[in-house]
Amino acid sequence: MHARNRFGSGYDFPRLTAAHPALAAFVVRSPRGEATVDFANPAAVLVLNQALLKDAYGLQWSLPTGALCPAIPGRLDYVHHLADLLSGGDADAIPHGADVPILDIGTGASCIYPLLGASEYGWSVLATDSDQSSHRWAQQIVRINRAVAALIEGRHQPDPLACFANVTTASDRFAASMCNPPFHASAEAAAAGSTRKRRNLKLAPTAARLNFGGVPGELWCAGGEVGFIERMIAESATRPQLCFWFTTLVSKSASLPPLKRALTRAQATQVRTVDMAQGQKQSRILAWTFMRP
Repeated sequence: MHARNRFGSGYDFPRLTAAHPALAAFVVRSPRGEATVDFANPAAVLVLNQALLKDAYGLQWSLPTGALCPAIPGRLDYVHHLADLLSGGDADAIPHGADVPILDIGTGASCIYPLLGASEYGWSVLATDSDQSSHRWAQQIVRINRAVAALIEGRHQPDPLACFANVTTASDRFAASMCNPPFHASAEAAAAGSTRKRRNLKLAPTAARLNFGGVPGELWCAGGEVGFIERMIAESATRPQLCFWFTTLVSKSASLPPLKRALTRAQATQVRTVDMAQGQKQSRILAWTFMRP
């Protein structure tokens, strides 16, 4: 867990449940007798997220039925690592304020990266999504959170295979882009992944239920994460000035070799990989730029 992550590696459940009574119904005891929630239960994760976001930032947050329910600490880790990337590794040079424009590809109904970036660093964020329902829900969340509403703009992406086209203009410039791409190549692969996760957690299988929800554009797409990110890399090469840093999460370490080959073909001038870990979940950020160091 990133040292600056205000959520840390544990939760103060007595304080959280006192401030957010709805959470109390989901608090259970771990085998070691510690207070926790069932992280395989989407309803429990949703209510915990609501309590964390309200407690830390005063945000009002909700999700439509079936939407992907993010793990807030892991999402905040990505935002902090992006801040480190923009600072060049100098903690005193981490950029704050609305003059730091960020582009979020595939915001989803949760709108979580724009909310965290705007709340934690005061960044201005362009939030894009190809799913109309998710786009409308995200816009609703932004409207009710007036403290950050002026910092977040939403644009609908009409082409689910595009990343930057249609939602950016020729004059747009961003300090960085970020993305949590679909991991799977099909609905069947997503369901199989959920089954494996429940089996690893020693939980009973559930019929046709994804572990943390999710709609097609959030969990699967043509070519899975490698196909999606390869398309992103190819498109970024046609707009090298659009972002100083292009970044994305990469779920599977096996995806890195073909993606790095794609970046070599695209003639990226710098490529970086940042490892992340939240509990049992291992992930990494892939970042590239066409700017000269």
